[in-house]
Amino acid sequence: MGALAAGKEFFIRRIVCLLILSRKGEIALATHSRAAERIEELTLNAWPALRHVHVDGWLVRLSEGYTKRSNSVQALREIPDPSDIQDRIAACERVYAEAGLPTIFKLTPFSRPASLDSVLEQLGYAVVEPSHVLVRSLARLPPSSWPGEATGRSAATDEWLEHVAAWNSYSDKNLATARKLLAEPYPSKRFFALYRGGEAVACGMGAVERGYVGLYDIVTNPDCRNQGVGEQLLLHILNWARTSGAHSAYLQVVRKNAPANRLYAKLGFEPLYSYWYRVQT
Repeated sequence: MGALAAGKEFFIRRIVCLLILSRKGEIALATHSRAAERIEELTLNAWPALRHVHVDGWLVRLSEGYTKRSNSVQALREIPDPSDIQDRIAACERVYAEAGLPTIFKLTPFSRPASLDSVLEQLGYAVVEPSHVLVRSLARLPPSSWPGEATGRSAATDEWLEHVAAWNSYSDKNLATARKLLAEPYPSKRFFALYRGGEAVACGMGAVERGYVGLYDIVTNPDCRNQGVGEQLLLHILNWARTSGAHSAYLQVVRKNAPANRLYAKLGFEPLYSYWYRVQT
């Protein structure tokens, strides 16, 4: 084979390799996107709202002001006519005004239309709590080595709720709303607590759906922080989820929460996508 022919063959092989790598990259990106969209859907199921209002394909969630997750607009569908976006925003604002609540939008990579964030910015909506959704596989999961008592129940007991409320400084109203939200039967949930010397030191909830476990209300007694308690609680929940058929875990964390982010990174959680809220000012 001559030098010219050899060079041509090398060039063709190089192009084929690049095309294959490009295709693999497209498949990986598409798989990543599908997983992210599914998890976003799971978060809506695991942390429900007391009431839903549909505004031309957007889901308006209301829960007496308890958590932004349950009191924000999920813009899940495109707008056929882009000029209608401000009318749709105004319709959402009226719903929240009638409920006596501020208007909040949750923005994700899947919010539609893509221009929504910039339109809200122009309308004076402020960015609040930029956050990450983190994920990890439940393969090669270390066991929990908690030496004390650990409980897991299918419903949130009064004791569990009172600990979470006290450690998170909930008002009586928020505690009452949390009690109603967490009583929703779907998806399957389990409420965990770790005890040391008969005293509760950490609480958390796992919600399992379609092979994923979502971690919620992970909180440690303020007197027991920086002692490895949170790590043991998470391992306890994750090992339960694996035996319950889950293959992966996800959680949501505010970017500025440095201690929580360090703990989750230590346990092998990695960022999947980001989200933030826009709050009417």
